[in-house]
Amino acid sequence: MEPDPWLGVELRHLAALEAIAEHGSFGRAAAALGYTQSAVSQQLATLERLVGERLVERPGGPRPVELTEAGRLLLRHAAAIVARLQAARADMEALRAGEAGTLRVGAFQSAGARILPELLRRYTSAWPRVEVRLEEAEDDSLLSQIEHGDLDLAFVMLPVEDPAVETVELVRDPYVLVTLADSPLARASTPPTFREIGAMPLIGYRTCLGGQHVEERLRAAGVVPRMAFRSDDNLTLQAMVATGIGIALVPRLTVNEADHRIAVIELGDRVPPRLIGLAWHRDRYRSPAALAFVDAARELCSELDEAA
Repeated sequence: MEPDPWLGVELRHLAALEAIAEHGSFGRAAAALGYTQSAVSQQLATLERLVGERLVERPGGPRPVELTEAGRLLLRHAAAIVARLQAARADMEALRAGEAGTLRVGAFQSAGARILPELLRRYTSAWPRVEVRLEEAEDDSLLSQIEHGDLDLAFVMLPVEDPAVETVELVRDPYVLVTLADSPLARASTPPTFREIGAMPLIGYRTCLGGQHVEERLRAAGVVPRMAFRSDDNLTLQAMVATGIGIALVPRLTVNEADHRIAVIELGDRVPPRLIGLAWHRDRYRSPAALAFVDAARELCSELDEAA
């Protein structure tokens, strides 16, 4: 029987294809991988021979190289294979580290500001030999880093659709109305209706961080929001409210309630809360240090829920 040529495909061949696609030239791909340009060319030529297809168009001159249709198809599989190998390497490092080493944790803005400080204080006291490295980013980036093995754990918004990711719910963060401390809304005995909210300038998020969800609820109630300002920075949103630019419908954890310039009004169950959880890769090894971090986060968030 003839040997299957696909069995000769090696990770370095796929890494070369991925680097060429990303950098648009053999030279830049070689620099990124730490190879010579001729080595990258040889790896690609070997890969093309093994799979029996031309994978890259080589136009010559200053024009960037481009992947053929076959190259783009193979790249989708190559990226997943490279990611799994990176995750495997992270697993082995975690296994060797045991109860020491590094725990890499990602978080979005409000989780980093309101949950992480106290959580880290408790965790580092119980696990002093573990170095916790933090990464702040948005949900899509955090989930991608979980899949590639760049993060061990990440705070995320639930639900998560990625089947490779497993999650646990930590806290339900209700939406509140933030207004000036001396405004008529703050002095009222009952929360404003959606129609009353819609009659005022609204300050909201620029990207879909939960603010779009609130605006959809307003529109479903027949109210068209009058947007006065948008930002993805929680401190900026609150500062705009404090200067009288408008009101804001935001998750409670994003609000600094010690700010005497503002008032926080409960909305009850009219707007569903956002759900915050911790995520990790379903197939990856979780060290005792990672398991303990999840337990500590659940305990702290349970206390936050009770206090709220």
